[in-house]
Amino acid sequence: FDKPFTRIISLYGAHTENLFSLGLEEQIIGVSTSEDYPAAALNRPAFNARDGVEKFLAAKPDLILVRPMHMRAYAGLWNALARHGVTVVSLQPESIEAMFGYWRTLGALTGRQIKAEDMIENFRDGVRRAEDRLATIPVEERPGVFFESIHRKSATFSLGSMPLFVLEKAGGINVAADARPRHGTNIAGYGLERLLNKGSKIDVYLAQRGTMNDVTVKDIVGSPAASRIKAVLTRNVFLVDEHLVSRPTLRLIEGIDTVFQLLHP
Repeated sequence: FDKPFTRIISLYGAHTENLFSLGLEEQIIGVSTSEDYPAAALNRPAFNARDGVEKFLAAKPDLILVRPMHMRAYAGLWNALARHGVTVVSLQPESIEAMFGYWRTLGALTGRQIKAEDMIENFRDGVRRAEDRLATIPVEERPGVFFESIHRKSATFSLGSMPLFVLEKAGGINVAADARPRHGTNIAGYGLERLLNKGSKIDVYLAQRGTMNDVTVKDIVGSPAASRIKAVLTRNVFLVDEHLVSRPTLRLIEGIDTVFQLLHP
Protein backbone atom coordinates (compact mmCIF):
# COMPACT_ATOMS: atom_id res chain seq x y z
CA PHE A 1 0.00 0.00 0.00
CA ASP A 2 1.19 3.53 -0.69
CA LYS A 3 -0.80 5.47 1.91
CA PRO A 4 -2.43 4.77 5.28
CA PHE A 5 -5.82 3.10 5.31
CA THR A 6 -8.57 5.39 6.57
CA ARG A 7 -11.84 3.41 6.35
CA ILE A 8 -11.38 0.33 8.49
CA ILE A 9 -13.70 -2.50 9.46
CA SER A 10 -12.39 -4.57 12.37
CA LEU A 11 -13.81 -8.06 12.87
CA TYR A 12 -11.88 -8.97 16.02
CA GLY A 13 -12.23 -7.26 19.39
CA ALA A 14 -8.47 -7.01 19.96
CA HIS A 15 -7.99 -5.27 16.60
CA THR A 16 -10.72 -2.81 17.54
CA GLU A 17 -9.27 -2.13 20.98
CA ASN A 18 -5.80 -1.56 19.57
CA LEU A 19 -7.09 0.73 16.83
CA PHE A 20 -8.69 2.88 19.51
CA SER A 21 -5.41 2.84 21.46
CA LEU A 22 -3.72 4.12 18.30
CA GLY A 23 -6.15 7.04 18.23
CA LEU A 24 -8.09 5.89 15.18
CA GLU A 25 -11.63 6.54 16.39
CA GLU A 26 -12.58 8.37 13.19
CA GLN A 27 -11.10 5.76 10.88
CA ILE A 28 -13.08 2.82 12.31
CA ILE A 29 -16.27 2.56 10.23
CA GLY A 30 -17.35 -0.91 11.37
CA VAL A 31 -16.72 -3.53 14.03
CA SER A 32 -17.71 -7.12 14.77
CA THR A 33 -21.04 -8.09 16.30
CA SER A 34 -19.34 -9.22 19.53
CA GLU A 35 -17.66 -5.96 20.55
CA ASP A 36 -17.66 -4.95 24.21
CA TYR A 37 -14.68 -2.62 24.68
CA PRO A 38 -14.13 0.28 24.55
CA ALA A 39 -17.64 1.64 24.93
CA ALA A 40 -17.24 3.85 21.87
CA ALA A 41 -16.91 0.73 19.71
CA LEU A 42 -20.51 -0.15 20.45
CA ASN A 43 -21.60 2.91 18.47
CA ARG A 44 -20.06 1.66 15.23
CA PRO A 45 -22.04 -0.34 12.62
CA ALA A 46 -21.74 -4.08 13.25
CA PHE A 47 -20.55 -6.55 10.62
CA ASN A 48 -20.33 -10.32 10.42
CA ALA A 49 -18.51 -12.51 7.92
CA ARG A 50 -21.89 -14.03 7.02
CA ASP A 51 -23.30 -10.65 5.96
CA GLY A 52 -22.13 -11.06 2.37
CA VAL A 53 -20.16 -8.94 -0.06
CA GLU A 54 -22.81 -6.29 -0.69
CA LYS A 55 -23.06 -5.05 2.91
CA PHE A 56 -19.30 -4.68 3.18
CA LEU A 57 -18.99 -2.87 -0.15
CA ALA A 58 -21.82 -0.51 0.76
CA ALA A 59 -19.73 0.77 3.69
CA LYS A 60 -16.84 1.54 1.30
CA PRO A 61 -13.99 0.20 3.46
CA ASP A 62 -10.42 0.26 2.24
CA LEU A 63 -9.18 -2.19 4.93
CA ILE A 64 -10.80 -5.12 6.72
CA LEU A 65 -8.95 -6.66 9.67
CA VAL A 66 -9.67 -10.30 10.52
CA ARG A 67 -8.15 -13.26 12.36
CA PRO A 68 -6.65 -16.38 10.75
CA MET A 69 -9.68 -18.47 11.73
CA HIS A 70 -11.93 -16.05 9.85
CA MET A 71 -9.56 -15.93 6.90
CA ARG A 72 -9.73 -19.71 6.54
CA ALA A 73 -13.46 -20.02 7.14
CA TYR A 74 -14.62 -17.31 4.73
CA ALA A 75 -11.93 -17.28 2.05
CA GLY A 76 -14.51 -16.76 -0.70
CA LEU A 77 -15.79 -13.56 0.89
CA TRP A 78 -12.33 -12.05 1.31
CA ASN A 79 -11.34 -12.97 -2.25
CA ALA A 80 -14.50 -11.33 -3.57
CA LEU A 81 -13.80 -8.16 -1.60
CA ALA A 82 -10.20 -8.14 -2.79
CA ARG A 83 -11.45 -8.22 -6.38
CA HIS A 84 -13.33 -5.02 -5.59
CA GLY A 85 -10.16 -3.35 -4.30
CA VAL A 86 -10.64 -3.91 -0.57
CA THR A 87 -7.52 -4.96 1.34
CA VAL A 88 -8.05 -7.78 3.84
CA VAL A 89 -5.37 -8.41 6.48
CA SER A 90 -5.31 -11.35 8.90
CA LEU A 91 -3.44 -10.88 12.19
CA GLN A 92 -3.33 -12.63 15.57
CA PRO A 93 -0.14 -12.75 17.66
CA GLU A 94 0.34 -15.67 20.05
CA SER A 95 3.16 -14.29 22.24
CA ILE A 96 4.27 -11.01 23.80
CA GLU A 97 7.11 -10.47 21.32
CA ALA A 98 4.74 -11.21 18.44
CA MET A 99 2.32 -8.70 19.97
CA PHE A 100 4.84 -5.90 19.57
CA GLY A 101 5.25 -6.76 15.89
CA TYR A 102 1.47 -6.88 15.56
CA TRP A 103 1.10 -3.39 17.05
CA ARG A 104 3.79 -2.12 14.69
CA THR A 105 1.94 -3.65 11.74
CA LEU A 106 -1.28 -1.91 12.76
CA GLY A 107 0.70 1.31 13.09
CA ALA A 108 2.19 0.91 9.62
CA LEU A 109 -1.19 0.15 8.05
CA THR A 110 -2.73 3.27 9.55
CA GLY A 111 0.15 5.74 9.57
CA ARG A 112 0.46 5.59 13.36
CA GLN A 113 3.95 4.13 13.68
CA ILE A 114 5.02 6.55 16.41
CA LYS A 115 1.89 5.85 18.41
CA ALA A 116 2.53 2.11 18.08
CA GLU A 117 6.01 2.60 19.56
CA ASP A 118 4.42 4.58 22.40
CA MET A 119 2.09 1.63 23.08
CA ILE A 120 5.06 -0.74 23.24
CA GLU A 121 6.96 1.52 25.62
CA ASN A 122 3.90 2.01 27.83
CA PHE A 123 3.46 -1.75 28.00
CA ARG A 124 7.11 -2.28 28.90
CA ASP A 125 6.82 0.37 31.61
CA GLY A 126 3.85 -1.49 33.06
CA VAL A 127 5.76 -4.75 33.03
CA ARG A 128 8.72 -3.09 34.77
CA ARG A 129 6.43 -1.80 37.50
CA ALA A 130 5.02 -5.29 37.94
CA GLU A 131 8.52 -6.74 38.16
CA ASP A 132 9.57 -4.15 40.75
CA ARG A 133 6.51 -5.00 42.84
CA LEU A 134 7.19 -8.71 42.52
CA ALA A 135 10.80 -8.29 43.61
CA THR A 136 9.53 -7.64 47.15
CA ILE A 137 7.96 -11.12 47.35
CA PRO A 138 10.37 -14.04 47.94
CA VAL A 139 10.08 -16.90 45.45
CA GLU A 140 9.19 -19.33 48.23
CA GLU A 141 6.13 -17.21 49.06
CA ARG A 142 4.74 -17.30 45.54
CA PRO A 143 1.77 -19.67 45.18
CA GLY A 144 1.50 -22.66 42.89
CA VAL A 145 -1.22 -21.97 40.30
CA PHE A 146 -3.18 -23.98 37.79
CA PHE A 147 -4.48 -21.62 35.10
CA GLU A 148 -7.47 -23.13 33.34
CA SER A 149 -8.20 -22.30 29.71
CA ILE A 150 -11.07 -24.69 28.88
CA HIS A 151 -12.88 -26.29 31.81
CA ARG A 152 -14.57 -29.18 30.03
CA LYS A 153 -11.18 -30.36 28.76
CA SER A 154 -9.21 -29.68 31.95
CA ALA A 155 -6.96 -27.66 29.66
CA THR A 156 -4.42 -24.99 30.55
CA PHE A 157 -2.16 -22.71 28.48
CA SER A 158 1.02 -23.50 26.58
CA LEU A 159 4.38 -22.10 27.57
CA GLY A 160 5.06 -18.71 26.02
CA SER A 161 1.38 -17.80 25.85
CA MET A 162 0.03 -14.44 27.03
CA PRO A 163 -1.93 -15.83 30.00
CA LEU A 164 1.18 -17.52 31.38
CA PHE A 165 3.14 -14.30 30.85
CA VAL A 166 0.48 -12.55 32.96
CA LEU A 167 0.73 -15.28 35.60
CA GLU A 168 4.52 -15.04 35.77
CA LYS A 169 4.54 -11.24 36.12
CA ALA A 170 1.80 -11.48 38.76
CA GLY A 171 3.94 -13.78 40.87
CA GLY A 172 2.40 -17.19 40.34
CA ILE A 173 4.24 -20.49 39.85
CA ASN A 174 2.74 -22.49 36.98
CA VAL A 175 2.19 -26.05 38.28
CA ALA A 176 1.37 -27.26 34.76
CA ALA A 177 4.65 -26.28 33.14
CA ASP A 178 4.78 -29.74 31.59
CA ALA A 179 1.68 -29.05 29.47
CA ARG A 180 2.09 -29.23 25.71
CA PRO A 181 0.30 -27.03 23.14
CA ARG A 182 -2.57 -28.38 21.09
CA HIS A 183 -2.56 -27.93 17.30
CA GLY A 184 -0.11 -25.04 17.46
CA THR A 185 -2.39 -22.88 19.62
CA ASN A 186 -1.87 -21.35 23.06
CA ILE A 187 -4.19 -24.03 24.52
CA ALA A 188 -2.49 -27.00 26.16
CA GLY A 189 -4.35 -30.17 26.99
CA TYR A 190 -3.74 -31.45 30.51
CA GLY A 191 -6.50 -33.80 31.55
CA LEU A 192 -8.23 -34.43 34.84
CA GLU A 193 -5.89 -37.20 36.02
CA ARG A 194 -2.74 -35.09 35.65
CA LEU A 195 -4.52 -32.14 37.22
CA LEU A 196 -5.52 -34.15 40.28
CA ASN A 197 -2.00 -35.56 40.60
CA LYS A 198 -0.81 -31.96 41.02
CA GLY A 199 -3.69 -31.17 43.40
CA SER A 200 -1.58 -30.77 46.54
CA LYS A 201 0.64 -28.18 44.78
CA ILE A 202 -2.21 -25.99 43.55
CA ASP A 203 -2.46 -23.14 46.07
CA VAL A 204 -4.62 -21.06 43.73
CA TYR A 205 -6.87 -22.22 40.89
CA LEU A 206 -7.43 -19.58 38.20
CA ALA A 207 -9.75 -19.87 35.22
CA GLN A 208 -10.18 -17.46 32.37
CA ARG A 209 -13.84 -16.69 31.89
CA GLY A 210 -15.52 -15.51 28.71
CA THR A 211 -16.75 -16.79 25.38
CA MET A 212 -13.98 -19.34 25.20
CA ASN A 213 -14.57 -20.69 28.70
CA ASP A 214 -18.04 -19.96 30.07
CA VAL A 215 -17.42 -21.36 33.53
CA THR A 216 -18.35 -20.54 37.14
CA VAL A 217 -16.58 -21.19 40.43
CA LYS A 218 -19.39 -23.63 41.24
CA ASP A 219 -18.56 -25.60 38.08
CA ILE A 220 -14.94 -25.89 39.16
CA VAL A 221 -15.44 -26.83 42.79
CA GLY A 222 -18.16 -29.30 41.78
CA SER A 223 -15.95 -31.11 39.28
CA PRO A 224 -15.16 -34.82 39.79
CA ALA A 225 -12.69 -35.29 42.66
CA ALA A 226 -12.18 -31.50 42.96
CA SER A 227 -11.72 -32.01 46.70
CA ARG A 228 -8.27 -33.39 45.88
CA ILE A 229 -7.21 -29.91 44.78
CA LYS A 230 -5.76 -27.83 47.60
CA ALA A 231 -7.15 -24.54 46.21
CA VAL A 232 -10.67 -25.94 46.28
CA LEU A 233 -10.37 -26.88 49.96
CA THR A 234 -8.95 -23.46 50.86
CA ARG A 235 -11.47 -21.60 48.69
CA ASN A 236 -8.83 -20.06 46.47
CA VAL A 237 -10.63 -20.56 43.16
CA PHE A 238 -11.01 -17.41 41.05
CA LEU A 239 -12.22 -16.35 37.62
CA VAL A 240 -10.40 -13.79 35.46
CA ASP A 241 -11.86 -11.96 32.47
CA GLU A 242 -10.30 -13.61 29.41
CA HIS A 243 -9.97 -10.19 27.76
CA LEU A 244 -7.44 -9.18 30.44
CA VAL A 245 -5.19 -12.21 30.00
CA SER A 246 -5.65 -13.54 26.46
CA ARG A 247 -6.09 -10.51 24.22
CA PRO A 248 -3.00 -8.82 22.72
CA THR A 249 -3.83 -5.36 24.05
CA LEU A 250 -2.54 -2.89 26.62
CA ARG A 251 -5.08 -4.29 29.08
CA LEU A 252 -2.71 -7.21 29.72
CA ILE A 253 -1.14 -4.86 32.28
CA GLU A 254 -4.53 -4.61 33.98
CA GLY A 255 -4.62 -8.40 33.85
CA ILE A 256 -1.27 -8.63 35.64
CA ASP A 257 -2.52 -6.27 38.36
CA THR A 258 -5.78 -8.19 38.72
CA VAL A 259 -4.09 -11.57 39.03
CA PHE A 260 -1.50 -10.14 41.42
CA GLN A 261 -4.27 -9.05 43.80
CA LEU A 262 -5.78 -12.53 43.68
CA LEU A 263 -2.47 -14.28 44.36
CA HIS A 264 -1.15 -11.81 46.95
CA PRO A 265 -4.15 -10.32 48.76
